[in-house]
Amino acid sequence: MKALVINLTRFGDLLQTQPVITSLADQGYEVGVMCLKNFAGTTKLLRNVSRTFPLPGASLLAGLDRDWREAINIFESYCTEIESSFDPALIINLTPSVPARLITLRLGRDRQVRGFAMDDHGFNADTSRWAGFLQMASSNRGSSPFNVVDLFSKVAGIDRPAAYELAESTPEMKVAALKLLENPAPGAKGFVGFQPGASEDRRRWPVEYFRELGLKLWKEKRRVPVLLGSESEKPLGKRILDGAKFPAVNLMGGTSLAELAAVLRRLDLLVTNDTGTMHLAAGSGTPLAAIFMATAQPWDTGPAAANLCCFEPDLDCHPCPFGQKCVFDNACRREVGPEVVFDAVSSFIDSSEWPHLENRGVRAYQTGRDELGFISLTSLSGHEQSDRHKWIVLQRELYRRFLDGENFSTAAQKIELSAALRERLLGALGDCREMLFLLNKQAVLLQENPIESMKVKFLANLQRIQDILSSCSELSVLSSMWMVESRAHESMAGLVDQLAHYAALVTAMSASVE
Repeated sequence: MKALVINLTRFGDLLQTQPVITSLADQGYEVGVMCLKNFAGTTKLLRNVSRTFPLPGASLLAGLDRDWREAINIFESYCTEIESSFDPALIINLTPSVPARLITLRLGRDRQVRGFAMDDHGFNADTSRWAGFLQMASSNRGSSPFNVVDLFSKVAGIDRPAAYELAESTPEMKVAALKLLENPAPGAKGFVGFQPGASEDRRRWPVEYFRELGLKLWKEKRRVPVLLGSESEKPLGKRILDGAKFPAVNLMGGTSLAELAAVLRRLDLLVTNDTGTMHLAAGSGTPLAAIFMATAQPWDTGPAAANLCCFEPDLDCHPCPFGQKCVFDNACRREVGPEVVFDAVSSFIDSSEWPHLENRGVRAYQTGRDELGFISLTSLSGHEQSDRHKWIVLQRELYRRFLDGENFSTAAQKIELSAALRERLLGALGDCREMLFLLNKQAVLLQENPIESMKVKFLANLQRIQDILSSCSELSVLSSMWMVESRAHESMAGLVDQLAHYAALVTAMSASVE
């Protein structure tokens, strides 16, 4: 029994496929992974992967430039090789892109398919609402209460996510790590890793903050900073070390992925931005403090292991929407200061516990798992009574029921929100509920007598639901899901079911915030 997992995304996202692979292996599957060719080496860091199938994206694109028929031949040969050498019974696609859906369509014939799919007419044919939620939540910053690791598991049809534990380092890599960290400064008591890079500058903690933190760690804890990152990030390391008054080990651009994983396991702790290195550390059992700025936030892209620390600025505008220029000159980058990070790290080095950090101008969290096995965040900074925190917790409960197709017979716990947010939510939810009721009545009439004028009104009202939900930023992900789902039904009966499902969710949300 074999399963092929398709993940055509970046390094960190590929690592976060591990719980899916672990769950499949526990079910008795031999697991293969399809990934982009330039990330094929990442699968060596994963447990329970028997085969890797690197997608030759460059060859396909070059073939298209020369002759589209050549590209088709390359693609067909690639798929045929997978079928002949591996022959998976189950295809799981975790990537919503059109190329990944096309591959799933080609390989999924006469095979079980889960996740993002496409029908024979080229339309989306996702196998669960969780897939739609993952796709929509990724573009609606601040509206996703679930960690990507847990979303991957649910999209793959796994009810309870497995632990996020990557493969152990080989003995050779352990020796290599020892050599890379040998001869520390006299009096050194250990190492703290620094990962100053990130996907874009506004998501990087300031270089001078890393330098200040490094000095305090050396002077007060006798910990030597270890600079980590890629070859392209070496200038960041140089800026940190320019004028530094502390010893350091600079490994930026100097390790393979396997060596990096082994080095991470030798650290007392890692201080990092939201990066692939953060996910590698979390899956390697390395304690860490992660800092989230701009579009990055810990609820959805945070580290997927327990007892780790996450920081984000305590600003109403955080996290930023994608594709919008910051009107505050990226003020969030400087909100999480080196002093509060040092206090957290220092406490953990001394006691293996994260301290409470109230009134420090940050939102700080400790990671854990809830009763369903999902990654959860507990506030360390006294924000559990804030509107944002309470709304995210409510979304976790209600969206999970909604996406799993459960009923709302057991009412969610009522939450007390500020008057302004409560009024905004109840206004949008009330308008939405009334429009869903009207749509349901129109759908019944159309099933009996499909009058053209009624069809026009019905379609206009479908659009009005999306407009109502998108008018409230807290409901933006639901607006996007509605748009996709309302266009995916082949019959009126399916649309009527959707109306009932959304009406139940909207009613439950209203009852919880009234």
